Amino acid sequence: METIRLNNGVEMPILGYGVYQVTPEECERCVLDAISVGYRSIDTAQAYYNEDGVGNAVRKCGVPREELFITTKVWISNGGYEKAKVSIDESLRKLQSDYVDLLLIHQPFNDYYGTYRAMEEAYKDGKARAIGVSNFYPDRFIDLAEFCEIKPAVNQVETHVFNQQVKPQEIMKKYGTKVMSWGPFAEGRNNFFSNEVLKAIGERYGKSVAQVALRFLIQRDIIVIPKSTRKERMIENFDVFDFTLITAEVKENDELLAECRMKIYRKKE
Repeated sequence: METIRLNNGVEMPILGYGVYQVTPEECERCVLDAISVGYRSIDTAQAYYNEDGVGNAVRKCGVPREELFITTKVWISNGGYEKAKVSIDESLRKLQSDYVDLLLIHQPFNDYYGTYRAMEEAYKDGKARAIGVSNFYPDRFIDLAEFCEIKPAVNQVETHVFNQQVKPQEIMKKYGTKVMSWGPFAEGRNNFFSNEVLKAIGERYGKSVAQVALRFLIQRDIIVIPKSTRKERMIENFDVFDFTLITAEVKENDELLAECRMKIYRKKE
């Protein structure tokens, strides 16, 4: 598994498994399937209501905890220093672990400065190996990053071939912050899985649209966490390290973004 080095030296798998919209009833089984496939990074959140399932799977999977990378996020209703502190401990209880590998603010609302102070404290206390943010646009990101003690290791934002986050990635690079993609398949919008450009690139390598999309992001040093409840899709999404897109194909994806923007603009007219 390829890893990416965060700004504090922690190594994080560049490909992980996300459990957004995985029901609490399914979560344990799905995470166990993902770990059996080879995933070692699992992304959850307080607001997903499935941290318990992740914790059960981690306990039962047979893989040593130190070989897994667990991410969770503090939700808006737990914003502010005091509430965030309590919620972090509650997440650790549900995850059945003394620490998480990455702890994020889920969204930039409520008293997120207070939340981040609680997260910095958790980091110093060994309850989190790295901390960061999620869904922070550049203005909010810069405002926090300029005045916090510990720079965010990650900003998890919607990132895919139609929304490549090129400029935000440049801004975050100045702070040593990595982009982590949620929704790498654009949640199926804009006929994503039948896109002719992605299909044509995939045919050159014997790969699917999903695999091309993931590979495109990985080659840009973007962390990806695709989600599926089907084991065969988990296997497919994991099989993206035996080919490399060439420069011309990366350019095709850039042109695809421009084409998508034009279509959206025309619809608005």
